[in-house]
Amino acid sequence: MAKEMKQSLPNGGVVILEGDLASGKTSLTQAFASYLGETDVVTSPTFSLQQCYGTKLFHYDLYNKGLDNFLSLGLLEELEKEGYHLIEWADESLKVFLISAGVNVMHIKIQKQDNQREYTCIH
Repeated sequence: MAKEMKQSLPNGGVVILEGDLASGKTSLTQAFASYLGETDVVTSPTFSLQQCYGTKLFHYDLYNKGLDNFLSLGLLEELEKEGYHLIEWADESLKVFLISAGVNVMHIKIQKQDNQREYTCIH
């Protein structure tokens, strides 16, 4: 999946990660960071809202704070930084807004089935 993410967004962009609790959103971010050659430890940004890995990988979690808080903190401007922005718990309104603003967006739905994950790209 990490390879497909890089191929779909070769110059960076936003990846919306959709899935239930413990479906593997942060695990996918870890795999993507490793694929990019990042050596930083990737953890969930649930309580910090944003984690940065190197200079080109940004990881956000809107679960506790929500989109309104994300916007009020000025984090929308963060998405203008060059690189990859992986967002957990984003809603459809953010996706629509980003697409209308011309941002490259990839939406991945993760479903947990037994001990495996199924990844679906939603366009």
